[in-house]
Amino acid sequence: MRNPSLFFHVEPPPISDTDQTESLASALTQANLPDSAESMGLFGRWWCEPQTGQWILSAGAASLLDANTGLHASAASCFEQVVPDDVLHLLDTVGEAGRNIDCEFRIINEFAGLRWLRLAAEPSRQPRPALQRGVVVDVTASRLAAMRERFCFESTQLLINTPTLAEAATKVIQLVCENLGWECGAYWSPEPQSQMGEHRLACLFEWHKPEYPLASFLEQTLTLRMAPGQGLVGGVWSTMRPAWVENMATDPGYLRCLSAQTCGLQSGYAFPVSYVTMEGRRHSHGVLEFYSRLSRQREAQLPGLAEVIGALIAQTVQRLEQQALIERLAQMDDLTGLANRKHFHHLLDTECLHATANGGSFAVLNIDLDRFKQINDAFGHEAGNQVLREFSERLHKLKPKLATVGRLGGDEFAMLVAPTGSMVQLHALGEQVLQAARLPFQFEGEKLTVSASVGISLFPHNGATGSELMRNADAAMYRSKHAGRNGLNFFSSGTPQAMTELRACLAKKLTMEAELQRALVNNELFLMYQPIFDRDVAHVTAVEALIRWHRPDGEVVHPDLFIPIAEQSSLIVQIGRWVVRQACSDLTQLHHHGYPGLQVNVNMAAPEFDNANLPTELLTLTEAYGIAPQYLCLELTEGLVMKQPDKVVPVMKALRQMGFKISLDDFGMGHSSLSRMKNLPISSLKIDRSFVSGLPHDRGDGAVVRTILDLGHHMNLQVIAEGIETDAQLLYLHQFGCHLLQGFLLGKPQTLSELMSTPAHVTRPPEV
Repeated sequence: MRNPSLFFHVEPPPISDTDQTESLASALTQANLPDSAESMGLFGRWWCEPQTGQWILSAGAASLLDANTGLHASAASCFEQVVPDDVLHLLDTVGEAGRNIDCEFRIINEFAGLRWLRLAAEPSRQPRPALQRGVVVDVTASRLAAMRERFCFESTQLLINTPTLAEAATKVIQLVCENLGWECGAYWSPEPQSQMGEHRLACLFEWHKPEYPLASFLEQTLTLRMAPGQGLVGGVWSTMRPAWVENMATDPGYLRCLSAQTCGLQSGYAFPVSYVTMEGRRHSHGVLEFYSRLSRQREAQLPGLAEVIGALIAQTVQRLEQQALIERLAQMDDLTGLANRKHFHHLLDTECLHATANGGSFAVLNIDLDRFKQINDAFGHEAGNQVLREFSERLHKLKPKLATVGRLGGDEFAMLVAPTGSMVQLHALGEQVLQAARLPFQFEGEKLTVSASVGISLFPHNGATGSELMRNADAAMYRSKHAGRNGLNFFSSGTPQAMTELRACLAKKLTMEAELQRALVNNELFLMYQPIFDRDVAHVTAVEALIRWHRPDGEVVHPDLFIPIAEQSSLIVQIGRWVVRQACSDLTQLHHHGYPGLQVNVNMAAPEFDNANLPTELLTLTEAYGIAPQYLCLELTEGLVMKQPDKVVPVMKALRQMGFKISLDDFGMGHSSLSRMKNLPISSLKIDRSFVSGLPHDRGDGAVVRTILDLGHHMNLQVIAEGIETDAQLLYLHQFGCHLLQGFLLGKPQTLSELMSTPAHVTRPPEV
């Protein structure tokens, strides 16, 4: 042990033996005097003679340091219980000449566990006192509080940014082990019910210090299954209360005692992963356990953090489950459980990219049921739904191992087959599909019969993109229908009929594109405005600008027909600029004619965000019309944001900094990640009308809507529900706290003049 006196670089003035003895004797007398404050364990006193390195501890100091009261020949004998990692720094501090002693360190013993102490010297008026004195104070409570706060922050950040439970749980276990000194940890959760109906707990994730040999213990941990109430983990799961095992080798109830003893583990602590809802119900997900090679006691720091850690992981599990539910429902067809149209096209585009990169091939089957409308007309829609559900099951059973089946809408289905296989195999699969459709369907004792028409296209021979493949498979399917139905055809680009259909489609698109260009020049476009109400349906807070096209022949064209054409050319940017400019002009009039403080929501297209100058241009436009940016809300689709986040998010942030509002439109229909969405600079979410339409009876739609409302509440975002058409839908949304409401039930789209002729009480849009 290093002698503290060796750290002095300048010899102190000589002190007589008599003076030195009197100083030490005086200190020793004071150390033995009773002190009520010390007796309460609040602090202790110490004295140090720098020249000889001798220390004196009062009873309080000795108790805190777990040392003997009175005289010590050196600092080393005072600090024998200090954690090894802290000893060197502590001795350097107390041994260096001229240093003001003030440091913190850790003490550990068998009974009191781990504690933090602070050693501080009293200020002296003498430049070189013969005797230093000071106090030692227990600061464990404040250090634990600070650690708890820091640990909660780090855990929260960690859990929010992890996309899977495996990553979240493993990182938290690692965080605990590295910060609190445990050798290993594991997360246990119930497996699915066995045939006997009994849940058994299994270790799903673990982390251990790489330098510590735990092979046999981890092997047993990963293979062991525990029933509720069995062993340490089973007991915690049954009682939902934390528990210690203080001697793993001798505890008769501990199941892994032999492997623990082999690896040198002594003690462990397990606690439940659960949280209590606002309604007072407990949600339990699993059990976390941690083990140490030291003898841990109940005063260790982990128990003070266990409840917070368990609740954080449990809430992360709930968040991931909600995210999975949203994604699953957004990708699944409600009636059949197959991939819906949007998700199937996404999978198809993904497969095109993969096959292009790897030189692979695959096939697309377009399947349409023949005479399906007759079943709906004769037996009703429930009979039609029964046919669709059963046919979906048949397709799912006969599809190849790596194939995907989707319902594109109505009675139209599709199958993606990768890899392609031979033409003979594809033809045989097509015949199986035809046979699956020909088999009778049962409905209320009646036999219902249909057939199918199938068209097949091949990648890369019949198209390099998903849209080309689907278009060509569709063309082949129509050849089957024109040939008498109940048959299949492969696409052939040389077929006159197919080429005629493609030319007709292209000509129609080019004609509409030219007419749209003329419409912009001749002012044939106009805006209608649909009101958005507050949750009490008493005040209008905003209006959504909806574009329409008034042809010269008097026909009003809905945007669903011409916007897709515009999006395939630069026209969409020109139309978008016209919409924003016209909306700002109309909003100025509305603010002065019965609608003060009204907000206008404008839909934005993807190409508009390729322009980094968009924020500056919009700010210039609003200033020209005398409108504050807060009254203009830009609606972006979820797919647009998530498809090009590197381009879109910086523009969004600049817009929000200028004061514009941004709403995420059609939320729940895309493929967004919640961990990414939390960083988006948005002010509101808009629930897609497809989810509102099923309320209040569709359980899936209800689950999605409630999840989005909860998400908006916790992220401090306004939530808008669109497409409200019934009182039952309105009541359901009102019951679950939807902030803003929009739909035909409350108000249909109106022209500017119609809106101004019936002024309403307007509520100022909420600041977000």
